[in-house]
Amino acid sequence: MTSTKKDPVLVVLQLSGGDDALNTIVPYGDPLYNDNRPVVKIDGRQVLPINDYLGFNPNMAPLKKLYDEGNVAIIQGIGYPTPNRSHFRSMDIWHTCDPDKVGTEGWLGRSIKALDPQAENVLTGVNFGRSLPRALAMSGVPVASVGNLQTYGVLTSIEAELQREKALDIFSRMYSPAIGRGQVVDYFSQTGMDALKGADILSSALVKYSSTVEYGSYPIAQYMKNIAQVHTADLGCRVMYATAPYNSFDTHAGQMVAHSKLWTEVSQAVSDFYDDLREHSASENVVLLLFTEFGRRVHDNGSGTDHGSGGNALVIGDTVRGGLYGEYPSLEEDRLLDGDLYYNNDFRGLYATLLEKWLGLDAKPIVNGSFEQLGFL
Repeated sequence: MTSTKKDPVLVVLQLSGGDDALNTIVPYGDPLYNDNRPVVKIDGRQVLPINDYLGFNPNMAPLKKLYDEGNVAIIQGIGYPTPNRSHFRSMDIWHTCDPDKVGTEGWLGRSIKALDPQAENVLTGVNFGRSLPRALAMSGVPVASVGNLQTYGVLTSIEAELQREKALDIFSRMYSPAIGRGQVVDYFSQTGMDALKGADILSSALVKYSSTVEYGSYPIAQYMKNIAQVHTADLGCRVMYATAPYNSFDTHAGQMVAHSKLWTEVSQAVSDFYDDLREHSASENVVLLLFTEFGRRVHDNGSGTDHGSGGNALVIGDTVRGGLYGEYPSLEEDRLLDGDLYYNNDFRGLYATLLEKWLGLDAKPIVNGSFEQLGFL
């Protein structure tokens, strides 16, 4: 009998800026939460309860529904040793799995190389956004970067040469001090033509796609729609990546309004994405990871929250064993790290779980070591 099983696909949504873990998965049953959050807090009566201690932010109802269906794993207290509160450096650590130095290869770049060693499919990895995340970067690994499929705003297309040059300039200014401009230029020259081919092929996804799901017009929703369009076109994509607008989760001020809006949008976009995939009978081979570079400080600053350490990650999918993984970090003062949440789960263990139990890869060379895996797959 012919097998109809499809290859597993990993989708990653990066929540840039440092999401406030305490106001996302809220420890409303802990008196210390209210003590530390005199202003920037969620009313316990509004929380969407998971149990008597924890609950979802009230703006996350679509995600809570997926959780209740058993399809959302919450990874609590995720982080890494000796946390760094710099956006750039912490995100770089998450992207390269190298906390000791600035790495030159992304964990997903390595993954794509392992999935497709000869680069036979130039669409094994696709990024949706105006710049290429470090996580996807690896010499010789083509990754097409698409701004918006609807307008065919393809980063590497000939028509968008100015966009490409601008992105190269941004990428170069970010990474050249650490790895040298020559290496940056080499990366683009080696992979540019293959990425161009992939970008051209992606336009075919629009022709094949139709759906009754109406996504929002905001960027995250449109990226998730684009991912659904490409996935349902059966182009052989195995890794797809999107990023929330630059540092949007960096809520130093006006957090209550901004953070509520962000999770309203993200939750609805993710829910629409899964509704879309299920409408196309295309959800069973997709797992979605939502992550951020760090959490926020335990105590608010009167209007928002400042950079912290331990945070949350979410893994969503039909094959995911939903629930809580790891222990929620303590809010007791003597168990904080300079006013921040300690991490309980190393993010590299989360990656290793996805790599080995979902993508079927050897995680050690990709995450730079052996780390305890989790049981959500």
